[in-house]
Amino acid sequence: MTELDALFKLDPYSISHQKKNDILLEHLSALHEHHLALCEPYCQMAKSFGSLSKKHQTLADFFYMPVQIFKHYELKSIAADKFSKTLTSSGTTSAQVSKIFLDKDTTRYQTKALSSIMRSYLGAKRLPMIIVDTESVIKDRKMFSARGGGIIGMSNFGRNHLYLFDEKMKIRHDELLTFLKEHEGEEIFLFGFTFMVWQHLIRELENSNETLDLSGAILVHSGGWKKLEQEKVDNATFKKRVKEVTGINRIYNFYGMVEQMGSVYMECEKGHLHASLFSDVIVRDVINHKVLPSGQVGIIETLSILPYSYPGHAILTEDQGIIHGIDDCECGRKGTHFSIIGRLPKAEVRGCSDTYEAGA
Repeated sequence: MTELDALFKLDPYSISHQKKNDILLEHLSALHEHHLALCEPYCQMAKSFGSLSKKHQTLADFFYMPVQIFKHYELKSIAADKFSKTLTSSGTTSAQVSKIFLDKDTTRYQTKALSSIMRSYLGAKRLPMIIVDTESVIKDRKMFSARGGGIIGMSNFGRNHLYLFDEKMKIRHDELLTFLKEHEGEEIFLFGFTFMVWQHLIRELENSNETLDLSGAILVHSGGWKKLEQEKVDNATFKKRVKEVTGINRIYNFYGMVEQMGSVYMECEKGHLHASLFSDVIVRDVINHKVLPSGQVGIIETLSILPYSYPGHAILTEDQGIIHGIDDCECGRKGTHFSIIGRLPKAEVRGCSDTYEAGA
């Protein structure tokens, strides 16, 4: 898609709402027609909801599927010889997992979109990188889990990678000290899933009365808030405790899912999550699914223009959230800015960190 390639050259947070809306309408309409033609289950579901020939006037008009559908159907819009790899969602050992089928083009779109988003936070140069996890999580390269896939994706933005933990999830102190000495005075990029950062780095340092000097580093993390909430740890507390033992004050959470890889929603300096040029969010009423205005809490629907190999362009999540505004965040980034309030009651434990703690 040459039109999509052109978008990757733009600042993902610089496009005004009306212009971005037109771009998303065009690409989502093309995706809808593409998946109608090539994915029979999607076509049948869209038909049952009267969404075959419907003209899309707004983003809310697109046929959307519940995220759980990927656990029950193998949804593909590619021929068997175009398949390159499968991503699987987080899930407890007893739970079904989503399977997301990728071809080379969709993988490239996801990688380019993520790169565009991350440049806004990390800059253009690849930074020395500490991965707050164990290398064993990425051993199976054909069947990625969400956790392994996330690590692989983020690893593209770093260099001289150090996996911080051994196979027993213990800090590799000697290797860390060598790494820090080697990159003294440089900006360092840390990435990890929230619960892993909390349980195996921050809590371990606190329990052993240790501190690290990572004051020049940037930490990006995601997932696992359910477990931290059980420990009465919110986002502000997490940031405070991280800074106390590591000195890091540039800490960014992000919201994303394996069903829409590449379309991550990064937290800004003001604490709000942001939709980039490649995605958007809608908040719907939990009961009747009507679109809610800014300022009201409801269920989050996510839209992405990246998924061509599978129909994942419009997904109703199991998360509740609230939209704060559009194009008016104090951080200066354009687009919808919002917050996640939490999971819907009785929603399956599925975050990467939550699944790890559950024993998966």
